[in-house]
Amino acid sequence: MKKTFILISALLLFGFTTKNNSITEQERKTAVDLLQQTEQGVINAVAGLSEAQLNFKAAPDRWSVLECVKHIAITEQSLWQMTNASIQGAATPEKRSEVKATDEQVVQMIESRAKKVKTAPPMEPQNTPYKSLDEALESFKTDRAKLIEYVKTTNDDLRNHVVTLPPGSFDSYQMILFIGGHSNRHTQQIEEVKADPNFPKN
Repeated sequence: MKKTFILISALLLFGFTTKNNSITEQERKTAVDLLQQTEQGVINAVAGLSEAQLNFKAAPDRWSVLECVKHIAITEQSLWQMTNASIQGAATPEKRSEVKATDEQVVQMIESRAKKVKTAPPMEPQNTPYKSLDEALESFKTDRAKLIEYVKTTNDDLRNHVVTLPPGSFDSYQMILFIGGHSNRHTQQIEEVKADPNFPKN
């Protein structure tokens, strides 16, 4: 009886002191929904466009639709590689205090086109390996599918692995939201190109 009591006490103590640091089911759903919706947004934005439409530029220093997709695809890879490296490394809970934005604010900040941001040279369209829309889109869809599957199944402690970027510090869950928001940011840019009065009719 005494041994049983000790065993039960130990199990209860273990239950109270062991914490599951994985994301909640609501957080998981929020991220998956964002990733799926923003992926479809990119696909829909370029569906049926001709070569002339894909390559149209509103000005010499502005990106074409094709260039936007190339940038989306290469940035998808780069952001996830950076995030995954943080997840695979040691947890950095001491950096939690550097995370200033809420999840909602991260998405709003990245999606907003109010402030233009100069991208790093490796992520500029002309420096990507993609030769066509199909190549860029296939890369994007493949990487996005892997990320969605990861979010659906992971039990990693995403909140205590913090990534620091020029705009600020974000935990790894927020970086996943960042990735979704980034593709939507440039889907909006694609729609701006298509709305130009000189955009080819076909």
